[in-house]
Amino acid sequence: MGHHHQHGAYPMDVESSYMHPAPNYGPGYVMLSEHGSDHHLRPPPYRRKNIPRYHSKMHSHRRGGCCCCICCCCTFLMVFLLLLLLLASYVYFFIKPKPPNYKISNMKIAAFHLNSDFSLYTEFNVAVRAENPNDNVAIIYGHDGAVAVTYTGSTLCYGKLPTFYQGHHNTTTINVGLKGKSEFGSGLQSALMDNKRKGRIPLDIYVRVPFSVEVGSIRTSPLKAIVHCALVVDNLSPNRKVNIISSKYDVEIKY
Repeated sequence: MGHHHQHGAYPMDVESSYMHPAPNYGPGYVMLSEHGSDHHLRPPPYRRKNIPRYHSKMHSHRRGGCCCCICCCCTFLMVFLLLLLLLASYVYFFIKPKPPNYKISNMKIAAFHLNSDFSLYTEFNVAVRAENPNDNVAIIYGHDGAVAVTYTGSTLCYGKLPTFYQGHHNTTTINVGLKGKSEFGSGLQSALMDNKRKGRIPLDIYVRVPFSVEVGSIRTSPLKAIVHCALVVDNLSPNRKVNIISSKYDVEIKY
């Protein structure tokens, strides 16, 4: 029988495996130096641990808040525009507002004196007819209303309009007293005398009317109407009836 040699683990072999440490294979990774060359490779510090990174949710919360704010603003704007459109439709189709009408219905001359120093003193009384054609709209006339009469660009006299309330579908005539003293050179005097001889004197009357519109319990912000009336009258003699030969009106509403 042949002898079979069995290789067992001897105590000496076991001790030698513990006495001789495992070969040094080097670190699993190295750190590069600032110079970036292979000669400066060095192992990482002992027992250094990689710090885990946590991704913050702050940026996502900020983006979500901005989107929510934009959506709220857009919704509010759409609702506001819709309400404004509904209000405009109600006013246009049911109230049907119309602009007021103004007319110079009468004029009286109290004084018209040409002085030797080429100055002119005048006193006029102008009747302004204000008509409110609306059935559901009232007009409140405010302060700083005025009337001015000019001749070829030179102001003859000036007066103020009173404040008053004009109800629905109402016509009111306002008598305004005007006074003024202005420089009136020889050229203007000769032109005026020529117009008087012909019986056609051109005048420009400007009426500034600040007002507000009232619909039910709602009152608008102050508006302003500028009325320009180009008149041709037959005379400017004091205490004599003045006939209006022709008139042309331009009205501008300023918001």
